[in-house]
Amino acid sequence: MTTVAQVNGTGPGSEDGGALYTLSHLDSLESEAVHIFREVAGEFERPVILFSGGKDSIVMLHLALKAFAPAPVPFSLLHVDTGHNFPEVLEYRDRAVAAHGLRLHVASVQDYIDRGVLKERPDGTRNPLQTLPLTEKIQAERFDAVFGGGRRDEEKARAKERVFSLRDEFSQWDPRRQRPELWNLYNGRHAPGEHVRVFPLSNWTELDVWQYIARENIELPEIYFAHEREVFARGGMWLTAGEWGGPKDGETVEKRQVRYRTVGDMSCTGAVDSDATTLDAVIAEIAASRLTERGATRADDKLSEAAMEDRKREGYF
Repeated sequence: MTTVAQVNGTGPGSEDGGALYTLSHLDSLESEAVHIFREVAGEFERPVILFSGGKDSIVMLHLALKAFAPAPVPFSLLHVDTGHNFPEVLEYRDRAVAAHGLRLHVASVQDYIDRGVLKERPDGTRNPLQTLPLTEKIQAERFDAVFGGGRRDEEKARAKERVFSLRDEFSQWDPRRQRPELWNLYNGRHAPGEHVRVFPLSNWTELDVWQYIARENIELPEIYFAHEREVFARGGMWLTAGEWGGPKDGETVEKRQVRYRTVGDMSCTGAVDSDATTLDAVIAEIAASRLTERGATRADDKLSEAAMEDRKREGYF
Protein backbone atom coordinates (compact mmCIF):
# COMPACT_ATOMS: atom_id res chain seq x y z
CA MET A 1 0.00 0.00 0.00
CA THR A 2 1.22 3.50 -0.80
CA THR A 3 -0.10 6.85 0.35
CA VAL A 4 -0.05 9.64 -2.23
CA ALA A 5 0.17 13.25 -1.11
CA GLN A 6 0.43 16.52 -3.02
CA VAL A 7 2.59 19.46 -2.07
CA ASN A 8 1.90 22.93 -3.42
CA GLY A 9 4.80 24.24 -5.45
CA THR A 10 6.39 24.22 -8.85
CA GLY A 11 7.85 20.74 -8.87
CA PRO A 12 6.99 18.09 -11.44
CA GLY A 13 4.26 15.54 -10.95
CA SER A 14 0.93 17.22 -11.62
CA GLU A 15 -0.65 19.53 -14.13
CA ASP A 16 -1.28 22.30 -11.60
CA GLY A 17 2.36 22.43 -10.52
CA GLY A 18 1.99 20.53 -7.25
CA ALA A 19 4.69 17.94 -6.61
CA LEU A 20 3.52 14.41 -5.85
CA TYR A 21 5.30 12.10 -3.44
CA THR A 22 4.41 8.71 -2.04
CA LEU A 23 4.71 7.12 1.37
CA SER A 24 5.13 3.37 1.56
CA HIS A 25 2.90 1.47 3.96
CA LEU A 26 5.85 1.24 6.38
CA ASP A 27 6.37 5.01 6.19
CA SER A 28 2.68 5.52 6.95
CA LEU A 29 2.76 3.14 9.92
CA GLU A 30 5.92 4.76 11.25
CA SER A 31 4.42 8.23 10.91
CA GLU A 32 1.27 7.15 12.77
CA ALA A 33 3.30 5.60 15.61
CA VAL A 34 5.57 8.65 15.94
CA HIS A 35 2.46 10.86 16.13
CA ILE A 36 1.07 8.65 18.92
CA PHE A 37 4.28 8.86 20.95
CA ARG A 38 4.38 12.63 20.64
CA GLU A 39 0.67 12.92 21.46
CA VAL A 40 1.19 10.97 24.69
CA ALA A 41 4.24 13.05 25.62
CA GLY A 42 2.16 16.20 25.31
CA GLU A 43 -0.96 14.87 27.01
CA PHE A 44 0.24 12.79 29.97
CA GLU A 45 2.51 13.39 32.95
CA ARG A 46 4.09 9.97 33.66
CA PRO A 47 4.09 7.64 30.63
CA VAL A 48 6.08 4.41 30.57
CA ILE A 49 6.95 1.89 27.84
CA LEU A 50 6.33 -1.78 28.57
CA PHE A 51 9.58 -3.39 27.43
CA SER A 52 10.34 -7.10 27.51
CA GLY A 53 13.13 -7.37 24.96
CA GLY A 54 10.71 -8.96 22.49
CA LYS A 55 10.53 -7.76 18.89
CA ASP A 56 7.40 -5.59 19.29
CA SER A 57 8.75 -3.74 22.31
CA ILE A 58 12.09 -3.34 20.52
CA VAL A 59 10.32 -1.73 17.55
CA MET A 60 8.38 0.50 19.95
CA LEU A 61 11.59 1.71 21.55
CA HIS A 62 13.12 2.34 18.12
CA LEU A 63 10.08 4.44 17.16
CA ALA A 64 10.24 6.38 20.43
CA LEU A 65 13.91 7.14 19.83
CA LYS A 66 13.02 8.42 16.37
CA ALA A 67 10.06 10.43 17.65
CA PHE A 68 12.17 12.55 20.02
CA ALA A 69 15.64 12.55 18.43
CA PRO A 70 18.02 14.19 19.06
CA ALA A 71 16.49 14.61 22.54
CA PRO A 72 16.38 11.56 24.85
CA VAL A 73 13.23 9.49 25.14
CA PRO A 74 11.08 11.18 27.84
CA PHE A 75 9.75 7.87 29.16
CA SER A 76 11.15 5.12 31.36
CA LEU A 77 10.74 1.40 30.66
CA LEU A 78 8.76 -1.23 32.59
CA HIS A 79 9.33 -4.98 32.46
CA VAL A 80 7.17 -7.57 34.19
CA ASP A 81 9.71 -10.29 34.98
CA THR A 82 8.10 -13.72 35.34
CA GLY A 83 11.34 -15.35 36.45
CA HIS A 84 10.95 -17.75 33.50
CA ASN A 85 12.24 -15.41 30.80
CA PHE A 86 14.61 -16.48 28.07
CA PRO A 87 18.17 -15.49 29.12
CA GLU A 88 18.92 -14.17 25.63
CA VAL A 89 16.02 -11.73 25.90
CA LEU A 90 16.97 -10.45 29.36
CA GLU A 91 20.53 -9.89 28.17
CA TYR A 92 19.24 -7.86 25.22
CA ARG A 93 16.93 -5.85 27.51
CA ASP A 94 19.79 -4.83 29.78
CA ARG A 95 22.04 -3.90 26.84
CA ALA A 96 19.31 -1.71 25.32
CA VAL A 97 18.72 0.10 28.62
CA ALA A 98 22.43 0.79 29.03
CA ALA A 99 22.95 1.83 25.40
CA HIS A 100 20.25 4.50 25.51
CA GLY A 101 20.66 5.64 29.11
CA LEU A 102 17.11 4.68 30.06
CA ARG A 103 15.55 3.96 33.43
CA LEU A 104 14.14 0.46 33.85
CA HIS A 105 11.40 -0.48 36.32
CA VAL A 106 11.02 -4.20 37.02
CA ALA A 107 7.91 -5.82 38.48
CA SER A 108 8.94 -9.31 39.64
CA VAL A 109 6.48 -12.19 39.76
CA GLN A 110 9.00 -14.13 41.87
CA ASP A 111 8.87 -11.45 44.58
CA TYR A 112 5.10 -11.90 44.86
CA ILE A 113 5.49 -15.69 45.06
CA ASP A 114 8.18 -15.38 47.76
CA ARG A 115 5.87 -13.13 49.81
CA GLY A 116 2.98 -15.58 49.46
CA VAL A 117 0.82 -13.11 47.55
CA LEU A 118 0.80 -15.32 44.44
CA LYS A 119 1.00 -19.09 44.12
CA GLU A 120 2.62 -21.17 41.42
CA ARG A 121 0.15 -22.71 38.98
CA PRO A 122 0.03 -26.51 38.56
CA ASP A 123 1.04 -26.16 34.91
CA GLY A 124 4.10 -24.08 35.84
CA THR A 125 3.25 -21.12 33.62
CA ARG A 126 3.58 -17.67 35.15
CA ASN A 127 2.14 -15.57 32.33
CA PRO A 128 -1.30 -15.35 34.02
CA LEU A 129 0.47 -14.26 37.24
CA GLN A 130 1.81 -11.06 35.64
CA THR A 131 -1.36 -9.04 36.13
CA LEU A 132 -0.99 -8.18 39.83
CA PRO A 133 2.70 -7.13 39.68
CA LEU A 134 1.94 -5.05 36.58
CA THR A 135 -1.08 -3.24 37.98
CA GLU A 136 0.49 -2.60 41.39
CA LYS A 137 3.66 -1.21 39.77
CA ILE A 138 1.54 1.13 37.64
CA GLN A 139 -0.28 2.35 40.75
CA ALA A 140 2.87 2.66 42.88
CA GLU A 141 4.74 4.68 40.23
CA ARG A 142 1.61 6.66 39.27
CA PHE A 143 2.03 5.92 35.56
CA ASP A 144 -0.87 7.53 33.71
CA ALA A 145 -0.08 6.14 30.24
CA VAL A 146 1.47 2.72 29.54
CA PHE A 147 2.70 1.87 26.04
CA GLY A 148 2.23 -1.73 24.95
CA GLY A 149 3.24 -3.55 21.79
CA GLY A 150 -0.14 -5.25 21.22
CA ARG A 151 -1.32 -5.48 17.62
CA ARG A 152 -4.85 -6.11 16.37
CA ASP A 153 -3.76 -8.98 14.13
CA GLU A 154 -2.41 -11.03 17.06
CA GLU A 155 -5.58 -12.15 18.80
CA LYS A 156 -9.32 -11.44 18.61
CA ALA A 157 -9.49 -9.75 22.04
CA ARG A 158 -6.70 -7.37 21.00
CA ALA A 159 -8.61 -6.62 17.80
CA LYS A 160 -11.22 -4.88 19.99
CA GLU A 161 -8.71 -2.39 21.39
CA ARG A 162 -8.51 1.27 20.49
CA VAL A 163 -5.09 2.93 20.28
CA PHE A 164 -5.90 4.70 23.58
CA SER A 165 -7.48 2.10 25.86
CA LEU A 166 -8.92 3.46 29.10
CA ARG A 167 -8.39 1.41 32.28
CA ASP A 168 -10.26 2.09 35.51
CA GLU A 169 -8.75 2.61 38.98
CA PHE A 170 -8.33 -1.19 39.27
CA SER A 171 -6.56 -1.34 35.87
CA GLN A 172 -9.51 -3.24 34.44
CA TRP A 173 -10.59 -3.03 30.81
CA ASP A 174 -14.22 -2.59 29.80
CA PRO A 175 -14.81 -2.83 26.03
CA ARG A 176 -18.02 -0.81 26.46
CA ARG A 177 -15.95 2.20 27.56
CA GLN A 178 -13.87 2.26 24.39
CA ARG A 179 -13.87 5.67 22.77
CA PRO A 180 -14.19 6.49 19.06
CA GLU A 181 -10.92 7.50 17.38
CA LEU A 182 -11.88 9.37 14.24
CA TRP A 183 -9.30 11.13 12.06
CA ASN A 184 -6.46 10.02 14.37
CA LEU A 185 -7.83 12.08 17.24
CA TYR A 186 -7.09 10.38 20.57
CA ASN A 187 -8.95 11.05 23.81
CA GLY A 188 -6.63 10.64 26.79
CA ARG A 189 -8.99 12.07 29.40
CA HIS A 190 -9.06 9.97 32.56
CA ALA A 191 -10.11 10.36 36.18
CA PRO A 192 -7.64 10.27 39.09
CA GLY A 193 -6.48 6.68 39.63
CA GLU A 194 -7.33 5.66 36.06
CA HIS A 195 -4.74 5.31 33.31
CA VAL A 196 -4.59 4.70 29.58
CA ARG A 197 -2.91 1.80 27.81
CA VAL A 198 -1.50 3.02 24.49
CA PHE A 199 -0.85 0.77 21.48
CA PRO A 200 1.19 2.54 18.78
CA LEU A 201 1.55 -0.71 16.79
CA SER A 202 -2.19 -1.44 16.70
CA ASN A 203 -2.46 -1.23 12.92
CA TRP A 204 0.75 -3.17 12.22
CA THR A 205 0.87 -6.84 11.28
CA GLU A 206 3.57 -9.34 12.18
CA LEU A 207 4.86 -9.04 8.61
CA ASP A 208 4.95 -5.23 8.90
CA VAL A 209 7.05 -5.54 12.05
CA TRP A 210 9.58 -7.81 10.38
CA GLN A 211 9.76 -5.71 7.22
CA TYR A 212 10.33 -2.61 9.34
CA ILE A 213 13.05 -4.38 11.35
CA ALA A 214 14.78 -5.25 8.07
CA ARG A 215 14.43 -1.74 6.66
CA GLU A 216 15.72 -0.07 9.82
CA ASN A 217 18.40 -2.72 10.44
CA ILE A 218 17.22 -3.18 14.04
CA GLU A 219 19.17 -5.67 16.15
CA LEU A 220 17.15 -8.49 17.72
CA PRO A 221 17.92 -11.29 20.19
CA GLU A 222 19.25 -14.35 18.33
CA ILE A 223 16.31 -16.36 19.66
CA TYR A 224 14.20 -14.97 16.79
CA PHE A 225 16.40 -16.69 14.21
CA ALA A 226 16.82 -20.41 13.55
CA HIS A 227 19.26 -22.11 15.88
CA GLU A 228 19.78 -25.56 17.38
CA ARG A 229 17.99 -25.89 20.72
CA GLU A 230 16.98 -28.59 23.17
CA VAL A 231 13.18 -28.76 23.15
CA PHE A 232 10.37 -31.19 23.88
CA ALA A 233 6.87 -31.57 22.45
CA ARG A 234 3.77 -30.57 24.41
CA GLY A 235 0.37 -29.52 23.12
CA GLY A 236 1.58 -29.38 19.55
CA MET A 237 4.44 -26.99 20.39
CA TRP A 238 8.19 -27.24 20.97
CA LEU A 239 8.92 -25.98 24.49
CA THR A 240 12.23 -25.29 26.21
CA ALA A 241 13.09 -27.45 29.21
CA GLY A 242 13.33 -25.65 32.53
CA GLU A 243 12.69 -25.67 36.27
CA TRP A 244 9.14 -24.49 35.64
CA GLY A 245 7.93 -28.06 35.03
CA GLY A 246 9.18 -29.48 31.79
CA PRO A 247 9.68 -32.04 30.51
CA LYS A 248 7.34 -34.40 32.34
CA ASP A 249 7.28 -38.20 32.23
CA GLY A 250 6.89 -39.33 28.65
CA GLU A 251 8.17 -36.04 27.19
CA THR A 252 11.52 -36.49 25.48
CA VAL A 253 14.05 -33.71 25.02
CA GLU A 254 15.61 -33.52 21.57
CA LYS A 255 17.76 -31.10 19.63
CA ARG A 256 15.97 -29.33 16.78
CA GLN A 257 16.55 -26.39 14.47
CA VAL A 258 13.95 -23.89 15.70
CA ARG A 259 13.23 -20.22 16.13
CA TYR A 260 10.69 -18.18 18.12
CA ARG A 261 8.01 -16.00 16.53
CA THR A 262 7.06 -14.39 19.82
CA VAL A 263 8.76 -14.30 23.20
CA GLY A 264 7.13 -14.65 26.61
CA ASP A 265 7.30 -17.01 29.55
CA MET A 266 9.40 -20.10 28.67
CA SER A 267 6.69 -22.35 30.07
CA CYS A 268 4.08 -21.32 27.49
CA THR A 269 6.00 -19.94 24.50
CA GLY A 270 6.64 -22.50 21.81
CA ALA A 271 9.28 -22.57 19.10
CA VAL A 272 8.63 -23.42 15.46
CA ASP A 273 10.72 -25.61 13.19
CA SER A 274 12.66 -23.27 10.94
CA ASP A 275 15.80 -22.84 8.88
CA ALA A 276 15.36 -19.03 8.68
CA THR A 277 18.68 -17.60 9.84
CA THR A 278 18.37 -14.20 8.12
CA LEU A 279 15.80 -11.40 8.09
CA ASP A 280 14.87 -12.11 4.47
CA ALA A 281 14.28 -15.78 5.27
CA VAL A 282 12.13 -14.91 8.31
CA ILE A 283 10.05 -12.48 6.24
CA ALA A 284 9.48 -15.14 3.57
CA GLU A 285 8.46 -17.63 6.27
CA ILE A 286 6.01 -15.21 7.89
CA ALA A 287 4.50 -14.26 4.52
CA ALA A 288 3.72 -17.93 3.84
CA SER A 289 2.28 -18.65 7.30
CA ARG A 290 -1.47 -19.01 7.84
CA LEU A 291 -1.31 -18.91 11.65
CA THR A 292 -0.83 -15.83 13.82
CA GLU A 293 2.23 -15.87 16.04
CA ARG A 294 0.17 -16.20 19.23
CA GLY A 295 -2.12 -18.81 17.72
CA ALA A 296 0.85 -20.93 16.72
CA THR A 297 3.15 -20.55 19.71
CA ARG A 298 1.38 -19.31 22.87
CA ALA A 299 -0.12 -21.99 25.11
CA ASP A 300 -1.53 -19.41 27.55
CA ASP A 301 -3.94 -18.19 24.86
CA LYS A 302 -5.30 -21.72 24.47
CA LEU A 303 -6.44 -22.11 28.08
CA SER A 304 -9.97 -21.14 27.01
CA GLU A 305 -11.75 -19.54 24.09
CA ALA A 306 -11.72 -16.17 25.85
CA ALA A 307 -8.43 -16.50 27.79
CA MET A 308 -6.91 -13.25 26.56
CA GLU A 309 -10.09 -11.21 27.00
CA ASP A 310 -10.55 -12.51 30.54
CA ARG A 311 -7.00 -11.46 31.45
CA LYS A 312 -7.43 -8.07 29.80
CA ARG A 313 -10.53 -7.42 31.90
CA GLU A 314 -8.42 -8.13 35.00
CA GLY A 315 -5.71 -5.67 34.00
CA TYR A 316 -3.38 -7.62 31.70
CA PHE A 317 -2.33 -6.22 28.33
